[in-house]
Amino acid sequence: MRRSLIPVVAALGAALLGGCAEDPGGGGAGGGGTGGGPVTLTVGVFGAFGFEEAGLYDAYTRLHPEVTIRQTSIERNENYHSQLLAHLGSGSGLADVQVVEAGNIAEVTATRSRELEDLGRAPGVDRGAFLPWKWAQGTARDGRTVALGTDIGPQGICYRKDLFEKAGLPTDREVVGALWAGDWRKYLDVGTRYQAGEPEGTAFVDSASGVLAAVTGSGDERFYDKDGEVVYKTNPAVKDAWNLAAAFATGGLTARLQQFTPAWDRAFADGTFATVSCPAWMLGHIQDKSGPAGKDKWDVAAAPKPGNWGGSFLVVPSAGKHRAEAARLAAWLTAPAQQATLFEKRGSFPSASAAYALPVVAGATHPYFGGAPIGTIFARAAQGVPVAAVGPKDLVISQNLADIGMLQVDQKGASAQEGWDAAVTAIDDALDL
Repeated sequence: MRRSLIPVVAALGAALLGGCAEDPGGGGAGGGGTGGGPVTLTVGVFGAFGFEEAGLYDAYTRLHPEVTIRQTSIERNENYHSQLLAHLGSGSGLADVQVVEAGNIAEVTATRSRELEDLGRAPGVDRGAFLPWKWAQGTARDGRTVALGTDIGPQGICYRKDLFEKAGLPTDREVVGALWAGDWRKYLDVGTRYQAGEPEGTAFVDSASGVLAAVTGSGDERFYDKDGEVVYKTNPAVKDAWNLAAAFATGGLTARLQQFTPAWDRAFADGTFATVSCPAWMLGHIQDKSGPAGKDKWDVAAAPKPGNWGGSFLVVPSAGKHRAEAARLAAWLTAPAQQATLFEKRGSFPSASAAYALPVVAGATHPYFGGAPIGTIFARAAQGVPVAAVGPKDLVISQNLADIGMLQVDQKGASAQEGWDAAVTAIDDALDL
């Protein structure tokens, strides 16, 4: 999922922008060039992806004055992705570099890897700079790494300090994180404690579907097994996550909202729920929707278990006319220094773990969230995310579990079993099982 984000505030040193003057994609600092004449490279993205807004294209063309970069963008990923698959199938209409959203990467690596360049062998690409689980997601079954990670969505729990205080709960982020450390069921227990002293007109969490996504996102096996078989119905971890999320709904701990709807956005401003599972990219959304009145009321603590929600990759179609130059650009855009710049400018958390020691990440704090050390919090989460199998229809399964099944439990009073049955029927129809 791609988001519009406002910049985070970080402790910056001169090394940050200096890092952009290096060229890990080949050619050397100061421009060296691509080795040929003028070339125009196109980059296909969805939404306000951030490369252009963060000035990375301008930085690259200063290093390589013979290169011109033109970006094309489609607002919604579902429209973008369907066009990308069609263009890969026909071998035409493609940009030199294309973005792939994390929810679609398994489908691309499983069904379209032969139409993509092996970026694991591209000049300047360092496998060791990336988180192992992110590198694995961009690698096809034949061992070719056809996608390089850009950002990720390591998860924390964002919470309202003022509501916690009124409910008789601690407010310090380290103490709060310790309340549920290591076990999502402890998060439910804290919700029960909140409910006992609950400020009128509020709920502990925004939605049961949000809890479900967070819990499944922290598992080492979810909807597919390592052999690529669909196992969501028989995987006890998925059913345990389902039952836990349903307990939030049936226990009256949720605000019964559907995420990414106008009502959900208004609830941030109205202060009607106390916690929400929040990947790094959601901080900007919370600040935007809560507005100035929410400053210093929100904070962020570590989630019960590390998990990931969101992020993207870059691929280079083999049908492109400038494959070598495109691979060089993709390598440069995903190098640690550039990922750190994207984080500083746009809030997109790096998938290159080598970026975590850079000042802009290591020293990052967020004044809206009480000066929370977000660089440290999310780096720890990112490094703890398990390597889990991701299947080509992960997004279909997760969306139907949330929007068909859990929503019925949360908003319509269906039992946990009734919601599960409805979700299974919709998923099996969608997957033609």
